Amino acid sequence: MSHIKPLKLSAFALLVLAGCSATVQAQVSTSKEFITAPAAVVKKAPVSENELKRWSHLDLIKDSIPGMSVDRAYAELLQGKKGQKVIVGIVDSGVDIEHEDLQGMIWTNKKEIPGNGIDDDKNGFIDDVHGWNFLGNSVHENLEMTRIVKKGDDGSAQYKAALAQYTEKYEKALKDKDQVDFLLDVHNTIKKELNKTTYKIEDLSTITSTDPKVARSKMIMTQIFTNAGSTFDPEADFGEYKEQVYDQLDYNLNKDYDGRKIVGDNPEDIKNNHYGNNVVFGPDKEKALHGTHVAGIIAQVRGNNLGGDGVAENVEILTVRAVPDGDEYDKDIALGIRYAVDNGAKVINGSFGKSFSPHKQWVYDAIKYAAKKDVLIVHAAGNDGYNIDEAKNINYPNDSEDNVKEFADNLITIGAINKSYGENVVAPFSNFGKINVDVFAPGEEIYATVPNNKYKYLQGTSMASPNAAGVAALIRSYYPKLKAAQVKKILMDSGVALPSMIVLGESENPDEKPKAVSSVESSRTAKMVNAYNALLMAEKMSKK
Repeated sequence: MSHIKPLKLSAFALLVLAGCSATVQAQVSTSKEFITAPAAVVKKAPVSENELKRWSHLDLIKDSIPGMSVDRAYAELLQGKKGQKVIVGIVDSGVDIEHEDLQGMIWTNKKEIPGNGIDDDKNGFIDDVHGWNFLGNSVHENLEMTRIVKKGDDGSAQYKAALAQYTEKYEKALKDKDQVDFLLDVHNTIKKELNKTTYKIEDLSTITSTDPKVARSKMIMTQIFTNAGSTFDPEADFGEYKEQVYDQLDYNLNKDYDGRKIVGDNPEDIKNNHYGNNVVFGPDKEKALHGTHVAGIIAQVRGNNLGGDGVAENVEILTVRAVPDGDEYDKDIALGIRYAVDNGAKVINGSFGKSFSPHKQWVYDAIKYAAKKDVLIVHAAGNDGYNIDEAKNINYPNDSEDNVKEFADNLITIGAINKSYGENVVAPFSNFGKINVDVFAPGEEIYATVPNNKYKYLQGTSMASPNAAGVAALIRSYYPKLKAAQVKKILMDSGVALPSMIVLGESENPDEKPKAVSSVESSRTAKMVNAYNALLMAEKMSKK
């Protein structure tokens, strides 16, 4: 659940998003040597609109933005080289495979005859031409903790922990509802005063009313606009915030709601494994927003003047719809991973996660299966701002049954950074942990495809994961002899170092600024994924 939606801008979050300041830009090196972080990097000017749309592709030295040096890699390392196609599995909420900027990038099952109602390749999935939808017509779901609480007190530690977290989340959701209702009232007051549905910060200066409510609303919205950044749209962002909060109360935390009955399978039986349908964007294409955005980060067509650019050119997106609006079922994730592996995926992106996993062994077995088939799984670390090394904060799925020792070498966990290199470069929402987070990638204000030929900025470790997965796909395209475990090692070892001191997570007290700590506390590497460095290392490793 912490990955299925972008981080929403609460009143507090809006007030802490910072822009870039100005001084001298570092000099550019054109030699084919590893990019290393200089002692200090400060943006020479505010980020332009074009830079913002592509910041994750930019270069720390050349552009003073901690992107992944994707553009530089294409210009200096990949010119004239030919890679091979790599299938990337997207286990998510579904993908709008008809999107204009994903054309030519969608996997097609050549063993199936489209629309004939026959399981031509005899894999148990009828007409799975572009992937499979394990959720059928289901959209909304409970959180896993809600499902555990619904089953009743069995005396287990899991039940007690789930009940405690459920109670905390429910109380918070009620407070969030009051907050979103307040913000919408402020927003509606401004709309009425301006007689506009949408407005910008400059419009607020035209308000001269002495009505106390209008004056207060103007002050609040001015403060929000000032701190929220150039992509803030009150009509859209407050609407999405409302939808998230109300969905929590109506579906995610509603013990009377049962979304699974729509699917028609038994989620407690892993052998009951042929269900769902072949409509990979689900019953409502708009609800495939998250998966479509993830797919676009990896594969939207480069250089076509539409939307943004994908990280990898030679890829085909294989869609596995297995993540609802709520917590995914272990069964769907386990079967979804196996489906992607069996259909040729060499990289699988998993921008999902949850706090409880009753059937985690099913997922562990699927991860091990992927390892045997040489498939790399790239997974989002989560958006709670937690240290997930702590037992109370475990983020599933992971690759360590005891949360310490890894049982497989093909799963890499990605935290999120923002576009300003410095002690605040790690996104405040990003989970961290020097054992269970491997490396960081761009995840704040990422511009990519959303359903029905639209584009949008979203943020979360959900966006960082596909950025890293895109680099993994590049490596597997140009250096296909390298194994999944080697690609994981390259992504980790070749990264650019985080600053020595960084801020991790968010303070529980909004008036208290979190203290900077050593970056070694952030992850196993204290690094950020870098495509240029990764390809240099892959070149060297492939010659051994």
